[in-house]
Amino acid sequence: MRPPQVESNTAKKEKDMKRSLWILGVAVALMVAWSIGLVQGQTKHAAAKKVVFASAEKAEYKQMGAAQGVTQAVIWGDPDKGAHATFTKFVPGYDAGMHTHTNDVWIVGMKGAYLYKDDAGEKRVGPGDFLRVPGGHKHWSGGDKAEGALFYEESSGKFDLIPAK
Repeated sequence: MRPPQVESNTAKKEKDMKRSLWILGVAVALMVAWSIGLVQGQTKHAAAKKVVFASAEKAEYKQMGAAQGVTQAVIWGDPDKGAHATFTKFVPGYDAGMHTHTNDVWIVGMKGAYLYKDDAGEKRVGPGDFLRVPGGHKHWSGGDKAEGALFYEESSGKFDLIPAK
């Protein structure tokens, strides 16, 4: 049997390792999203030629149109006009219903879980996870029932949510 001190040190090391892996996962996912934007030619936009830093904790979130339970903080661009990036929050249990988007949407989970479902199955997009939803792809999305969701969202065109038929 190990002395209690050794066990607590081991537990601390495991916790530190998990946190380091989580931070690395978020960084890699954000780099993937940025790389896709670069390939899509978003660097042609004037805003993409400037360094952009945003803190999800300090961002000012605003109600997103008529969608009750969804708030956004714009990082760059304009979701109503074209290419953009936002921090988006879903309240716990938020249900967007089945829908599509005109443009591709890239999502990186940051806190809680963005829930996604299509004909291929369900995905739980948690902290550090990446999801690309192609424009025109029918899907359902929502927020974790207990925690809701905070995620980074980027698109090469204006944001829309077209209810599926």
